[in-house]
Amino acid sequence: MAEEVIIARETHELKGTVQVAGAKNSALKLIAAAILGQGETTLENIPKISDIDIMSEVLERLGAHVQRDEHSLHIDTSSVESFETPYELVTKMRASISVLGPLVGRFGQARVAMPGGCQIGARNIDMHLVGMQVLGVEFAVDHGNLVATTPNGLHGGNILLDFPSVGATENTMMAACVAEGTTVIDNAAREPEIEDLANMLNAMGAHITGAGTSTITIEGVPLASMHPCTHRCVGDRIEAGTFLVGGALLGGPVTVQGINPSFLRMALTKLEAFGCTVEMGDDSITVSRTQPLRAADIQTLPHPGFPTDLQAQFMLLASLAQGSSIITENVFENRFMFAAEICRMGADVQIDEHHAVVTGVDHLQGAPVESTDLRAGAALVLAGLAAEGETIVRHIEHIDRGYEDYVGKLRSLGANIERATIESLSAR
Repeated sequence: MAEEVIIARETHELKGTVQVAGAKNSALKLIAAAILGQGETTLENIPKISDIDIMSEVLERLGAHVQRDEHSLHIDTSSVESFETPYELVTKMRASISVLGPLVGRFGQARVAMPGGCQIGARNIDMHLVGMQVLGVEFAVDHGNLVATTPNGLHGGNILLDFPSVGATENTMMAACVAEGTTVIDNAAREPEIEDLANMLNAMGAHITGAGTSTITIEGVPLASMHPCTHRCVGDRIEAGTFLVGGALLGGPVTVQGINPSFLRMALTKLEAFGCTVEMGDDSITVSRTQPLRAADIQTLPHPGFPTDLQAQFMLLASLAQGSSIITENVFENRFMFAAEICRMGADVQIDEHHAVVTGVDHLQGAPVESTDLRAGAALVLAGLAAEGETIVRHIEHIDRGYEDYVGKLRSLGANIERATIESLSAR
């Protein structure tokens, strides 16, 4: 298959309204949770992105039947008999480790290949294991596979996470739904996607309280009492934030619809610090800017702190702001790979361990760049719209993992942008 690229050309304004898709980071876990339903679950507002295709195939290889109807997925897990996930799929996407909890809950065992995904840091799965070990799960590694067993069954317990890991909270919560007794997860992740997953599990028959806070309590129920449900995925706060950065970069006004503004409180505060005007509706956010960008400092933290998944986009804003900004990455150690690519376009970014000093420049210049991960790729496309001339972004398969019709949505806002193949470029 010919390699595709995104060509972004200098664009003087982005304005208009864009509909945010369902949250990738929620939808993937909702699909995994359907394993516990043992019947046909319908998930609504599911984005059309490659990561969803991979997770759907993971479930199909386990024996489920998955059917897409526009933005709905119908997942029938009644015929799931396998508890072993295929190596060639799991290594493509880290989120596939999310099937660990529901497989253990349903079968009392699982065999899951060690996960892959974006190369943005170690992101060890140790915390997933620690939480589930408290529930009575024993783990071994066998030829690159994580093997989970429950020789004495699943039972509740008190779990204290070293770090409020989203994946560890989700996996532990899914397994604990059908563990005997009560489970309490302290220092739990508080992301909106955690609450979305808990709402779905409760609709399936689970008894979960406290999701969205640092303490989650799960009263275990028998597996037989879990049933399918219909659930609508929340809007994608990271996609929303990406388009809002586009509006901030080029003036706007840009409105994103289908997103709860409370999901992005810290990011919206920082947009105002950069000199933007932010207006919020019940399920929409509008950003505009009429003054020069101002420098602002950012440090990434677990929710409700500033999301690491918006760090690259805001580094782009800082690169064109007046003055110097300090960006501190506290979540993933390799997330500054974006800096090297934007420096190719004329940005001034100095990296010192987990700090980046970004000194604003007058303009960026179009250049050939490579997407190093999902969010960096999206930010490089926006950089190309703000830069002089033409920017060609390669390895856009990363972008397709998390953004539905990114080029089409940007074009609807007035962007001078297109997808093309490497071969067509060489023929120009």
